[in-house]
Amino acid sequence: MVYRSLVRPILFSLPPETAHELALHSLSLLPSRLLAKNFSDASLRIDRFGLSFPNPVGLAAGFDKNGIALQPLAALGFGFIEAGTVTFHPQPGNPRPRLFRLREDQALINRAGFNNDGAAAFAQHVKQHRPDCVLGVSIGKSKITPLEDATEDYLKSFELVYEVADYIAVNVSSPNTPQLRELQQSEQLASLLSALLARNRELRKPVPLLVKLSPDLERRDLEMIVDVIDRLHIDGIIATNTTTSRAGLRTDGNRVAACGEGGLSGKPLARRSTQMIADLYELTRGRIPLIGVGGIFTAEDAWEKIAAGASLVQLYTGFIYQGPNIAQQINEGLAKILAREGFASLDAAVGCRAHELS
Repeated sequence: MVYRSLVRPILFSLPPETAHELALHSLSLLPSRLLAKNFSDASLRIDRFGLSFPNPVGLAAGFDKNGIALQPLAALGFGFIEAGTVTFHPQPGNPRPRLFRLREDQALINRAGFNNDGAAAFAQHVKQHRPDCVLGVSIGKSKITPLEDATEDYLKSFELVYEVADYIAVNVSSPNTPQLRELQQSEQLASLLSALLARNRELRKPVPLLVKLSPDLERRDLEMIVDVIDRLHIDGIIATNTTTSRAGLRTDGNRVAACGEGGLSGKPLARRSTQMIADLYELTRGRIPLIGVGGIFTAEDAWEKIAAGASLVQLYTGFIYQGPNIAQQINEGLAKILAREGFASLDAAVGCRAHELS
């Protein structure tokens, strides 16, 4: 494959964030018609939280934080894209270097810290360059905003982006903004989500609200969070964000330590995220749609998440390692897996193995 034999070695010879910026800006300059992936299969279509997805494979938040390449990214075959995470205040993020490759593990460590141009600039750009797919927008807390003022900060971002979003993901789980994960605690999460829901209900056309969770939560934490989400009728859960764990890595320990703090993504996260999806599916009794994220590189990886209970999946690190054909390859593979397993549709397959995995 051209990407892995030619393009990836060039990109991987550059510092990771430099390579990312080069790839993103190069994509933004390409006409969408040159990238179009035309694979389509009716068995992969699925409806969730009032939206119709042509296929279940999405691009996770973090790849295009400012929405500069959404149209060409959509042309690569993704069923949906989650842009951001955006914050109300523009912010530079954490000092560089803040993105690291662990090639032996097919993983990344990042501590970007929500670097973005702010929610207002994001919304203005998307209005002019709307992608031809379902668009989710991830919102997070500005670093300069004290934790006690987080709700107002999220509300300000919500006000700016809801008009351009098909759904909004409330990111309370990044490990790279101080104290952010404290918002996953029951009372704080309920307060934040209640305020967003109240504002959302005032809209002429409310948007689905989803919550993105950390893979580092314990079972008892999940039970409390599910209670809040179920009680408030939140539309969906994204599982999971990156992990602070470094357990079981193949990469030399000194090299890993040299990367410093940050969230780990990619293959090492796969098993943990799948386990958490199964637990959430059981705790919610399948009533709340789940988006599965973590270590998806192949159709079989995506299938594991779907069988565990995910209706949709997202990837980021797999895109970096596998290249621009990954969405098409996974969708083609998923269609074959559904046929192999005897399912007429993706919808019928969701959660088929959740009980044995939870």
